[in-house]
This record gives sequence, C-alpha cells and structure tokens, in this order.
Amino acid sequence: MLQPAFDMLRALAIGSQALGLVLIITLETVLGDAARPWQGVVLAAMISTALTIALLRLYRRNRLRKQQAQRSAEHEDV
Repeated sequence: MLQPAFDMLRALAIGSQALGLVLIITLETVLGDAARPWQGVVLAAMISTALTIALLRLYRRNRLRKQQAQRSAEHEDV
C-alpha cells in the first residue's frame, strides 16, 4: 500500500499540536499564574483532537484494507 505524498490528517495533527503549544505559551506570557486553568483546557482540547485524529486515521486505514481485500478476492474469483 503506497503512502500518499501529503496526508491531510497528519498535517492537521501537527498543526493542532503546534497551535496548542503556542496558545499555552501565550497564555502563560499574558496571564501569568492565572493562566493555569486555561492551559488545562487547551491541553484537554489538544488531547481530544489527537485522539479524534488517531481514530480517523485508524478508520481510514481499515477501510482501505477492506477495499483491497475485496479487490483481491474479486481477482481470485475471476
């Protein structure tokens, strides 16, 4: 199975983690110690986004495997 040159889900994962890191640092800079609860919210959002993307990647990979299995089964029947 060939890997595509550009994987949108991978780019989304990297971008969301980078944005979360920048937001956490910015909150610390602007709010100081008052940023702690907001940093927790950002961290929770980062984790939930990462888990969602991981599930989407797993779903897509399994769907492609199923399609390949169906194609190979069709070729064997012929």
